[in-house]
Amino acid sequence: MGLFNAVGNYFRESQVWGSVFRHGIPRDRRTRAMAVLSNVFLHLHPVAVRKSGIRLSFTWCMGGLTFFLFLAETITGVLLMFYYRPVVEYAYADIVALRSHVTLGLMREIHRWGAHAMVISIWLHMLRVFLTGSYKPPREFNWGVGVVLLTLTLLLSFTGYLLPWDQLAIWAITVGSNMARATPVAGHEGPGAALLNVAGVPMIHGGSDARFLLLGGTSVGPGALLRFYVLHCIFIPVVASVLIAVHFWRVRKDGGVSGPL
Repeated sequence: MGLFNAVGNYFRESQVWGSVFRHGIPRDRRTRAMAVLSNVFLHLHPVAVRKSGIRLSFTWCMGGLTFFLFLAETITGVLLMFYYRPVVEYAYADIVALRSHVTLGLMREIHRWGAHAMVISIWLHMLRVFLTGSYKPPREFNWGVGVVLLTLTLLLSFTGYLLPWDQLAIWAITVGSNMARATPVAGHEGPGAALLNVAGVPMIHGGSDARFLLLGGTSVGPGALLRFYVLHCIFIPVVASVLIAVHFWRVRKDGGVSGPL
């Protein structure tokens, strides 16, 4: 035991240990506060919070649950990327293989049902914030960030819907993407569509409007599958991760979780 204690003391007194763990074990209020402020993850949260503001009956724990589901979706999504190929010839077969060769299709089912649960939990979180007046000053900026995160969550579900590449996915995205034709100014059937005219020739088929940009063509095909895959796996998650960090940071800067009215 003496040898182990000597080795442990040697490491704890080394420069490497001191550069990583800048404070001792948090035993009092000051050291707890310093441990939080010096940690890249913990410092996003306030050092102290109102006891009344973290009651389950007040917060419903929907914000934390939504973040937990986002982490679960990220982990399972990365694992699914090892087996899924965003190519028309293989996409559906890969989904079938994930369901048949993996026990109970567990990995894909966790990802699929987790997505549904995340949409429900973020809606309930927004409802709780609205009902308790937690969107009021000085938290109005964070409410705006939350609205953007809600939109990104819905877009994650929308873009992921196409990836199984079955009939339900193809026709659902066909219907959903048709709404882009009515995008103001950017859609050839929307308000201000005349601004899309090229050399005075009306845009009849929408070959360069918002729907074309979304699908990478005039119909749901290989281009749409690849674009939705990139949006679903890279672009939207990266933007959402940054905004989640900003969201947590603003909670801290605005005085922690708002207390009951």
